[in-house]
Amino acid sequence: MTYFVTGATGFIGRRFLVDLVATRKGPIHVLVRPGSEDKLERFAYQWGRSSRVKIVSGELTESRLGVSDDWIAENTGKIKHVFHLAASYDMTASKRENDALNLDGTRHALELAEAVNAGTFHQVSSIAAAGDFHGRFTEDMFDEGQGFPSDYHRTKFGSEKLVRDTATMPWRVYRPAIVVGDSETGEIDKIDGPYYFLPLLKGLRDHLPAWLPLAAAGLGKTNIVPVDFVAKAMNELAHQPGLDGRAFHLVNPTPQSNLDVMATLAGAAGAPQIKLSIDNAVTDRVTDTFLSSVVAKVVDSGPGHAIAQATTGRLGVPPEVLAHLNLPTTFDATATTAALAESGIEVPPLESYASAIWDYWEQNLDPTIRADRGTRAAVKGTTIVITGATSGIGKASALRLAALGAHVILVARGVEALELSVAEIRARGGSADAYPCDLADLDAIDELVKNLNTDFEAIDFLVNNAGRSIRRSLRLSYDRFHDYERTMQLNYFGAIRLVMGLTPAMAKRRKGHIINVSSIGVQTNAPRFSAYVASKAALDAWTRVVSSELYDRNVTFTTIHMPLVRTPMIAPTKLYDRFPAISPAQAAEMVLKAIRDKPHEINTLGGTAGEIGHALAPHAAFRLLNRAYKLFPDSTAARGDDAAKDATREQLTLARILKGGHW
Repeated sequence: MTYFVTGATGFIGRRFLVDLVATRKGPIHVLVRPGSEDKLERFAYQWGRSSRVKIVSGELTESRLGVSDDWIAENTGKIKHVFHLAASYDMTASKRENDALNLDGTRHALELAEAVNAGTFHQVSSIAAAGDFHGRFTEDMFDEGQGFPSDYHRTKFGSEKLVRDTATMPWRVYRPAIVVGDSETGEIDKIDGPYYFLPLLKGLRDHLPAWLPLAAAGLGKTNIVPVDFVAKAMNELAHQPGLDGRAFHLVNPTPQSNLDVMATLAGAAGAPQIKLSIDNAVTDRVTDTFLSSVVAKVVDSGPGHAIAQATTGRLGVPPEVLAHLNLPTTFDATATTAALAESGIEVPPLESYASAIWDYWEQNLDPTIRADRGTRAAVKGTTIVITGATSGIGKASALRLAALGAHVILVARGVEALELSVAEIRARGGSADAYPCDLADLDAIDELVKNLNTDFEAIDFLVNNAGRSIRRSLRLSYDRFHDYERTMQLNYFGAIRLVMGLTPAMAKRRKGHIINVSSIGVQTNAPRFSAYVASKAALDAWTRVVSSELYDRNVTFTTIHMPLVRTPMIAPTKLYDRFPAISPAQAAEMVLKAIRDKPHEINTLGGTAGEIGHALAPHAAFRLLNRAYKLFPDSTAARGDDAAKDATREQLTLARILKGGHW
């Protein structure tokens, strides 16, 4: 089969192209406007840079998409499927832009499909085509006399009408709901729907304790689906026989309450939870019949728009979006669900991927990232080595630093993961290189140091983040001395070997800063972490000694006593799933503070309290820790069984009181 795809550089288009390359055979021609070829190339890593993907130069606003006559002649009769994804998805776009991209773009795509005698035309529409229709909207409904509250709604209806009325070949239409990030990676590049309110959740998390109960009123319904579901569903539905001339609702079959969506995302963010709400049945009725229409009229007025811009606009919520918070339509997806039943493709529950959505937004799209002028000034143009850089704290730090103008050097064992991380950073305009290295291998570290000193004029910062954690009681470790050796090898010997290799050049230049990611456990002497805490404590002690020796050479150190972070390293301990832990992005903030301010240590309140407690009342501290030791079990991996246990109320209470500690 041969395919032609528009909008392949867009959010849904890229993910669809990945799925098409992975599951289908044959050439895939993608329309790319002149001058945007590099954009497609930046994201080519996502589909493995397949040679089957072929660029076709063209323009959405030109007749037959501006594709050359020679290309049309060469491919006439060969294109089995035309997928038209290119469109304006911006609720704030002007009437002119919506008309040009959504209406004229569809008209020109149909012209091209007719010119090449395409087999089937696939139109990516939207639930916006239903306009302000109130009630149940089935997949065989289209023109029901609905109104259109925005130019976006009007042109999505109009583009679908063009396909229905003028297509000379078989067609299929897909109506996605509000599309959010990938359910596995969280990746998204477009702020829409619930994303407008994530800065508010972050503010609540940063300024209020997570246990504080909140009250709120319901604000109507919404319907969100992850982009990977949309891509997979389109791919499957497009290739099933006998479905021509139909529309498919790529939606969540059960409408979601806006309040429930925010509560789920708040949980993923570690923000306070809404514990008390007014009956949604009451508030939804008010929102449906009164609030939306009033807000729309107010926002459309000059003074109302200015007020909205000065209030919600400052929170990142465009005034144009306010009138569309509530979705008055319930979209019936019975036919789509039936068609997808045998494929196993279905909408995952938001609870299963909310953490991925939050983490990706916080690490990549949080508007405060690029607004951090102090850190930008400190890192712009610098070269920063980050170990353990393909996940967790390391990757979050690399993403933030690259976005602020640093050249980041990613170091980790996995070559493929390194290359993907570098490609992701470069795709977003950052500068990065990958240096594979097993940091438990001292000879490999020496080779790494040699290459870094040869390839770069100067290394300005080193973030020693890579580490190994073992959570196992001493009574289960008597015959596992190798646990201590392996942990010390990576966390201590590997770390100082790398520092000792890079500091001579730093000392010669009289400039360099090293950040060691240590652990709150060093301050609190957490039970079950004797191997891990000892290795980090050794690194801490070594750092304190050499800091004085290198002080006059302007080579400085920061030790971060990191609290519990929700990373792959703690995943094996299922008990931690419900414990309070900071996000990788919050941990990255501590790394950025270390680079910007260069303090000797960065500690948390809990860690400092632990140090003071041990200094002033060691016996009381040991007694308390012993009680905690008995309260928390060893992990299933440490015990050698598969019987995972849920956290008890007592365990959760203590974990919340002593937030950030390792148990």
